[in-house]
Amino acid sequence: MQRFTISLDDDLATQFDALIADKGYINRSEAVRDLIRSQLGSATLSQPTRDKSGWCVANVSYVYDHHEQTVTGRVLDLQHDHHDLVITSLHTHLDHDHCLETVVLRGPTAAVQACADQLVALRGVRHGNVHLVPLDSGGERHTHGHGHGKGHAHMKPVN
Repeated sequence: MQRFTISLDDDLATQFDALIADKGYINRSEAVRDLIRSQLGSATLSQPTRDKSGWCVANVSYVYDHHEQTVTGRVLDLQHDHHDLVITSLHTHLDHDHCLETVVLRGPTAAVQACADQLVALRGVRHGNVHLVPLDSGGERHTHGHGHGKGHAHMKPVN
């Protein structure tokens, strides 16, 4: 582990300490590590020359009016069209009219980003949000069985 020192003006340090307390971090180091990981992940995913073979996982959340039957059909059709990327979805009734849907996607970054963008952009979908996390597709894969004779590979988030 490497150490480095940073200097903050008093006002920024006070604001940072308040953020640390609000988020429940144990210390400044943990908070700084999370901020760095977040920025590195965002930079990796937003690079114009992004490696199209890289993988990611995404959480896509959006609200829609379930009385609009066409939007419900479009959402389900799109998820079925991308069954290779959709890991799971959660449907939550917010009130009499509105539903929140959360979909978890995993796969090649370009394909996941395109599917997520399509979900959020569907006519009738409102308040959409996409959160992408890059996955390390390097030598960090491992395979293990689950007692039924079949194993599967895993990839871990980029540090």
